[in-house]
This record gives sequence, structure tokens and C-alpha cells, in this order.
Amino acid sequence: MRKLSLIVLALVLAGCAQMTPNTDEISNMDDMKDMENHMGCQEDEIDENGECITAEENNRMLFDQEFGDEIVSMDVVEDGFQGYMAAANVEEELPLVVMIHEWWGLNDNIKYMADLLANEGYRVFAVDLYDGEVAEESSQAGELAGSVRSNPEEAVAKMQSAIDWVGEEYGYTTVASMGWCFGGQQSLNLSLASDLDATVIYYGNLVTSTEELESISGPVLGVFGAEDGGIPVEEVRAFESSLDELEVENDINIYDGVGHAFANPSGSNYAAEETLDAWAKTTEFLNENLK
Repeated sequence: MRKLSLIVLALVLAGCAQMTPNTDEISNMDDMKDMENHMGCQEDEIDENGECITAEENNRMLFDQEFGDEIVSMDVVEDGFQGYMAAANVEEELPLVVMIHEWWGLNDNIKYMADLLANEGYRVFAVDLYDGEVAEESSQAGELAGSVRSNPEEAVAKMQSAIDWVGEEYGYTTVASMGWCFGGQQSLNLSLASDLDATVIYYGNLVTSTEELESISGPVLGVFGAEDGGIPVEEVRAFESSLDELEVENDINIYDGVGHAFANPSGSNYAAEETLDAWAKTTEFLNENLK
């Protein structure tokens, strides 16, 4: 495994959510402390106790698909890694996608997205980087995400172990990573450390230097919001430019008028039309590069 290029976190607790407002808009230090406690919350999701409401909703209503015998799924707990696996119900080896959750953890929404992708003819291993924990409020999510980010080599080892296990137990034809927000960053980390056939990043923290990005071995799909305060358009364009310089095939999409976590159905940034379009681009990209 190649040495992992560490991604420096731009925001201390940047989560899948609304970013911290400009400090000029906050009238005093008490207000600032309150906003720091809510960093990662989405608008209208702070309860009467001042805590974030858990991201419990999912995309079932938007995609309107349920699955019977078309897919098989199971929880997986192995030595050193765990997660949720869904696969098309066929006998032959399938393309493998390692899916990485948002900062809330491996919740029902991520499991549904794994099912949805598996139904397209894939084996999806949604790796659980929190070892079974799902955050119930923002401070817990920040602690869990921060713990993973402080030891990126361990996170990559878990994702690589999942790939190796699938290879031994089921086999696979090609392999890609994909993730949202926290998971988008982890998707890039895995791509920097392993030989992948494709990489999908939904609004994850980026690195932009060609020296760090030169180990990417396959095409990259990027999905970002133009109004994302934590991952500005300039940074996304710098990432794209470095990939171009390295002659890494890429498809970088920046959606106008939407912010961070626009594909997360639990908050006010949710943009259904853009979510559907991004998912169509995702499945087309994976079909072209994995099948």
C-alpha cells in the first residue's frame, strides 16, 4: 500500500452541514461559543436543548425504489473492520464500490444508498469507520469524525481490509470508492493510497497539489455546491486543474445555487433536483469505468 498523503482539515469540525457564519455577524463571544457548538448542524435542525437533531431521514421518497429479491444484503463484522454489504442477486463476480458514510455514521440513509447502487449491478460495501456508533447529535458526530481524521492510516486500513475481504469471499471485477462529505474525504484518501479503478467524491475536503494527487490511478468524479462555504469553488477548480495537469481523467461538477450537503435529505440545504442529477452522473460514471 502506498504511503497515504494526509489531507489537512480546513475546518476543525467541518461536517455534512451548514458552515459557520462570518464572525462579523455574531454580536458577542457567547453567541460565537453557541455557534461553535452547532458547527455541523443544518438550519432548523437544532432542538429546544440546543443540540442537533440526528440525520435520520433517507432518500427513499426521492428515488422511490424498494428492493426484494433483486439484491441481497447483510451486516458484516470482521476482525479490524465492519460495515453493511449489498449486492445484486447474481452468481457472477461484480464490480465493487466501497461506500463511506457522512459524519453521522453508517445510518439507514447510507444503507439505502448502498441498496440503490447495488440494484444497478454492483457489490457495495458501506464501510463503518465508527465501529458501530451512529451519532445522535453534532458534538458526538464531531468527536467521531475527528477521531477518524486524526488517524487516516487506520481508516484507510479498514477500507482496504474490506476490499481484501470481499476479494477473498466473493471476488470482484473492478473497484471504486465513493462517499459524501466526511466520506468524500475518505474516498479521496483511499484513492491516494490504493489502486482504484474510479473515485467518487461528494463535497469532501480536497488536496490540490500535484505531488499529493499523483498517486491517483483512475478517473475521478467530483460533485460540489457553488455555495459551499467550507469547500470554495476556487479550491475545487484548483483540484480539477491539478488532475488535468497529471492527466487524470476527471468530471468535476459544481451545482449553482446549492451549498454543502445538498444531497443529504435531513436538512435545509437539501436540493432534490440536483441530488437526482448527481446520482444519474454517478451511476453513469461508474458504469463507464467499472463495467
